[in-house]
Amino acid sequence: MKKSTSSVALLLFMLILACDPNDRKVALDHEELSISTIHEKYISGELTAAKLVEAYLTRIDSINPKINALTTINPKALEIAESLDEEFKETGTLRPLHGIPMIVKDNINTVGMPTTAGSLALADFYPETDAFIIKKLEDAGAIILAKSNMAEWAFSPMHSESSTAGVTRNPYNLDYVPAGSSGGTGAAIAANLGTIGLGTDTGNSIRGPSSHNALVGFRSTLGLVSREGIVPLYLRNDVVGPMCKTVEDATRVLQVMAGIDPEDALTSYSEGRSKNNYMQYLYEEGLKGARIGVFRTLSERNPDPEISILFNQALEDMQGLGAVIIDSVSVANFDELRQDQWCPTFRTDLEDFLETYVKRDTMSTLEDVLRVGTKSDYTRQRIESLSGGNMGRRGNPEIPCGNVYEDEKRVAFREAIEKKMDSLQLDALVYPSWNNRPALIEKFQEEYRGDNSQIIAPATGQPAFTVPMGFSSGNLPAGLQFLGRMYAEPTLIRLTYSYEQGTMHRRPPNF
Repeated sequence: MKKSTSSVALLLFMLILACDPNDRKVALDHEELSISTIHEKYISGELTAAKLVEAYLTRIDSINPKINALTTINPKALEIAESLDEEFKETGTLRPLHGIPMIVKDNINTVGMPTTAGSLALADFYPETDAFIIKKLEDAGAIILAKSNMAEWAFSPMHSESSTAGVTRNPYNLDYVPAGSSGGTGAAIAANLGTIGLGTDTGNSIRGPSSHNALVGFRSTLGLVSREGIVPLYLRNDVVGPMCKTVEDATRVLQVMAGIDPEDALTSYSEGRSKNNYMQYLYEEGLKGARIGVFRTLSERNPDPEISILFNQALEDMQGLGAVIIDSVSVANFDELRQDQWCPTFRTDLEDFLETYVKRDTMSTLEDVLRVGTKSDYTRQRIESLSGGNMGRRGNPEIPCGNVYEDEKRVAFREAIEKKMDSLQLDALVYPSWNNRPALIEKFQEEYRGDNSQIIAPATGQPAFTVPMGFSSGNLPAGLQFLGRMYAEPTLIRLTYSYEQGTMHRRPPNF
């Protein structure tokens, strides 16, 4: 009798784990390990954190040279894993993320590893303290396995190219971009170089790479998760969040990260609005009776025909899973409301970071960054355009650039969207995360189009989650995005989990 593909994959994986941990010649197979699966194996004794870390390191040796997703391996990863194994032997208790290998974007402060933001200016910066969320994740038992490549300074939503590591490739098709700026995390998790990943999102940079790499990406409500200890782009929009293979894993990571941080004042707005248990919303029948609004204002912006087919199939699938589809939802004055939302604050935000964390007289201003320079023509153009200082709101400079709870234009934009959702009793709005397929690396600027993630959530502060909705030709992934009301993470978890479980579009790349 012929064995199933999954049975063969499991057998190969267990053979790997049986190998001498000092033998790094055998690569981890493509099994899609999840947090719960790993914990089951820890409890049964089939697996230890040390063996898992060794297996991932073997796979990194084999796969990372092909995609260039990772920049630095944590030299203490195995030591940490062994310590967690000893703890489990003694206590018999697993922490929420006990022994789970994690990939961290290289703009998040991690002790003992460089935090470069992909730049030459920070190439030798080793932070003295972990970012707030890193402390929380490590306290929950996560193991930082490696740092990931990114678009330098997080400037590019299109591609992930840094001065420190070069260009990251899409593991599904190496000629294509993984999107940016968290493309290294996206490519690494897609290629099973770690179990869970972290990205940051100013406009697109969690959801874009997640969409291009067949992952789940959560951009949570602005204020739900601390941004302390993270190299900023525009802090007024910046979010950090999970990039994972499943909604369940992303939810487990979000649950650990969410919380008030005195060092990030924006998190004070989440008091009384966050949940203690997000896991309870993983409901397989969560689309039954849900009212889903189709936001064709975005989905019909010159879409690739293949993406349109996938999106319309997603709508049929949701209807088949019990959702009520409300088509062609429109928001009054949408095009006017979305204008003049961006306020570039890179200089102030970066210089605050340099003063607080880097603490060097020779690297304290944007001019110092310019002096050190970059290997990327794209980055050079972007950073020079910002060197004149912070620019106010482009079209309405008289209106102050405030946070998402106080800025009158941001509030007006959000209220218009939520008012429409309320009037139609919608649980979420949906649209493709990208209207177009990933761009070729060699033509990333001319082929960059269809990025829907930039338009609503960064300005309004609303949560927006992307999940895989299938593949276009060339084995290129596509994502479906769900937009919710402020602090509606429970609703989005319920909807995205139900859609994911009902369609199961995620599959690993084939090297």
